[in-house]
Amino acid sequence: MADPASALLAPYKAVLASRIRAQRSYRASFALDLGSSLLVGLVELAEVWILFHNVTVLGGMSFPSIALVFGLADMAFALADLACGHCDRLPTYVRAGTLDVFYLRPQPLLAQLVASDISLRRLARCPVGAAALGYGLVAADVQWSPATIALLAVTFLSGCAIFSALFICAAGLQFFLINGAEMTNAFVYGGRYAATQPARVWSGALKVVFGMVFPVVFAGYLPVLRVVDLPSPHPFPEWAGWAAPLAAVWAWLFAIACWRCGVRHYQGAGG
Repeated sequence: MADPASALLAPYKAVLASRIRAQRSYRASFALDLGSSLLVGLVELAEVWILFHNVTVLGGMSFPSIALVFGLADMAFALADLACGHCDRLPTYVRAGTLDVFYLRPQPLLAQLVASDISLRRLARCPVGAAALGYGLVAADVQWSPATIALLAVTFLSGCAIFSALFICAAGLQFFLINGAEMTNAFVYGGRYAATQPARVWSGALKVVFGMVFPVVFAGYLPVLRVVDLPSPHPFPEWAGWAAPLAAVWAWLFAIACWRCGVRHYQGAGG
């Protein structure tokens, strides 16, 4: 007898496997996609290096410390982008009426959307983040202990969850915006950029937006402050670096609320 869990996941595995085979069948195009994604990651890391090459210290952090922040946040975003980044195609499904087909299948709508595609080129960003993380762990003044290792692991997993939640939140808002992808990109991709910068130099409004509403500050910056033994900026307490799992839970509660509100708002393609 087939395992019930395997039978439940079989449709999603089949769809994802077909998407992977389709991308790998065009090898030249696939290689160019990987190369372009890797180049984007390198340019973003170079931007951080140039900034710290000129100011040496920014927001109390040196380049090795911010490399830790960049590595954690960028790797988490890359994996979240791989898993949920294609959810930004929802407006296309809505306009074309193909979203209604999802309702005819006996699987949850959100699960179908997440499993509808996968873009392997996004994996090319991971080596950039891994290189920055490795450099930061070696060059920064890391206070090594079992607690530090646990904090880094929990931060990475929580960062993946936080960024995935941002993609789902953006998808839920698209039921209302339709042609407003640039608006949601402002906090999804803007959040990724903010997560790789020292929050001490943010304005009060940015601390509220990216520290409390969309809590990307917990995906790298606040935990790294604990790792390198630096004080937390106002208004975050010193223990906030350990609160990444709570931030991930909040991000997903907010994302699910946006998604459910959007689904209830949707009335169909009208065909």
